[in-house]
Amino acid sequence: MPRVSREVRLTSADRVLFPEDGITKGDLFSYYERAAPVLVPHLRDRPFTFKRYPHGIEGEVYFQKQVPRGSPDWLRTRRFTTHPRGGGARLVDFALVDSAEAVLWAVQMNCVDMNAWYSRIDRPDRPDYVVFDLDPPGEPDGFEQAIEVAQHVRELLEEVELPGHVKTSGADGIHVLAPVKRHATFEDAYAFAEAASRLLERRHPGLVTTEWLKRKRAGVLLDHRQNGWGKTIASAYSVRPKHGAPVSTPLRWDELRPGLRPRDFPMEVALERVRLHGDLYAPVLEEPHALGAAAKRLARLVP
Repeated sequence: MPRVSREVRLTSADRVLFPEDGITKGDLFSYYERAAPVLVPHLRDRPFTFKRYPHGIEGEVYFQKQVPRGSPDWLRTRRFTTHPRGGGARLVDFALVDSAEAVLWAVQMNCVDMNAWYSRIDRPDRPDYVVFDLDPPGEPDGFEQAIEVAQHVRELLEEVELPGHVKTSGADGIHVLAPVKRHATFEDAYAFAEAASRLLERRHPGLVTTEWLKRKRAGVLLDHRQNGWGKTIASAYSVRPKHGAPVSTPLRWDELRPGLRPRDFPMEVALERVRLHGDLYAPVLEEPHALGAAAKRLARLVP
């Protein structure tokens, strides 16, 4: 059988996607080509949502779950039934971005960041990790507060013997992922994240909040609602649609200290960190822990 060509042809390479920085589609393509060895394992076998910026990050953005027309023959897909907010059900053919070529094709489709499910296609109802999404307030020291809250999340996870791994979101916040064995359901992950977040809210009033409404919120939102079937997260090593093209960058916990900023990790810095440290987020894929045991330990901490 002849080998299927997987060459990805980049068009409009000189299109400027980041107007303030002059960063082009070609620049993004080059970054992802070099980042693919550490990025692809975090996307493999996970349904992918296209977040497309045909006119750059300051133009209209639209989300697309159904694989775009004209996709290459070699692109793997998997069909799932989704339930739109307006009601009903819809069959969607999701792309599986599980190769360097698939990543580059997503860039050709004007994707800036790479957004995939928490679960894999063989067990779509079983998440690989619990997500703690930290959304800081907008004031000047908001990210400093998020750093403090992330360390509190780490401490609590250590108390319940469920290690967490931190990365910048690349936007304005911080992500902490706790890898779990695939015995747990999304309902289990949600319940654990909610109980942990509310406990931290009680321990650190005014600093941690679970309040969804911004007008009522004081402190850093610890958003447990991000744990759910079909939810997506910007993968580690994703470029984010912000000034400077910052990358969602895995960190060691001792690096997460006051003075750090998400914009400290543009594309070249992220690549240099990979060269020096390898994939600091590999444990998220390789070292799952039992969520049930951690949930029992957490329950004993709740007043």
